Amino acid sequence: MVEINIVNLRDYTHDRRGTVDDVPYGGGPGMLMKPEPLFEAVEALREPGSLVVLTGPRGKRFTQSAARELTGVSHMIMICGHYEGVDERVRDGLTDLEISIGDYVLTNGNLAAMVIVDAVVRLLPGVLGCDESSADESFSGNLLEYPQYTRPADFRGMTVPDVLLSGNHAEIAAWRKKQSLELTHRLRPDLLSEEEK
Repeated sequence: MVEINIVNLRDYTHDRRGTVDDVPYGGGPGMLMKPEPLFEAVEALREPGSLVVLTGPRGKRFTQSAARELTGVSHMIMICGHYEGVDERVRDGLTDLEISIGDYVLTNGNLAAMVIVDAVVRLLPGVLGCDESSADESFSGNLLEYPQYTRPADFRGMTVPDVLLSGNHAEIAAWRKKQSLELTHRLRPDLLSEEEK
């Protein structure tokens, strides 16, 4: 359904060592990704309609709705920062969007890129065995998903709620909605609208 290519930035360097990082001006710990290989790589890969995404802590927080928006992008180039990050000119002159997957720091942006790719790709038609699987799950409507059960109906004294065994689809839908609201209220009240609180 998708094609994913990994690009080695060293292929876009011009010294024998393939240098992609250097010390920051003004001093400080760590190394920064140099602008030249990043600009050359993106310029070589960019197509009409490409979206250039940088993974980083300054970015827009990644959510399920952000993943849905990205399903409309036909060609995405993801820049994964390393070390202390990227030269600011990459952020200013090359990227269209910066995305953060959470309020914590990773060693590099590779894991963040994988999280974003997985969340977006699974929403594309035909990727999951059943397209409805991605429509009714946690965060699809700012609610956590309701509890789910499978066979056996009684496992070590833990039983499936009777309503799920009833066959009454209206009652099941009402139960699921109520459970989603209760779980979200208890575990993630920040997701609820003022009316739902």
